[in-house]
Amino acid sequence: MAWKVNSYQNVRGKSPVEDFIREQDETTYAKILHSILLLKNGGPFLKPSYTKKLKPKLYELRIPGKIAARIFYTMKGGEYYLLHAFKKKTQKTPAKEIKIALDRMKEIS
Repeated sequence: MAWKVNSYQNVRGKSPVEDFIREQDETTYAKILHSILLLKNGGPFLKPSYTKKLKPKLYELRIPGKIAARIFYTMKGGEYYLLHAFKKKTQKTPAKEIKIALDRMKEIS
């Protein structure tokens, strides 16, 4: 079964996650698309090396590589919503990045 994956859109109709993905180099771009495809095909059965629960209803999709990236997502109404993406530069996930995702999660609820 394939799960539906949507991107968060702000009030202007822009998708910050899609903009982030388009800005990446070719290798990182391909890895991100592969990870999103894994989410689409695996849904809630995706293994912990690819995903991690951060808060209630907030998860991160982990994109490894020379340039590590993270995409925060949530599930609503049986569909996944990609909320926020950033390049991971430190061991710990910055609180400001989580706050952005949580704020966007409230908007789609």
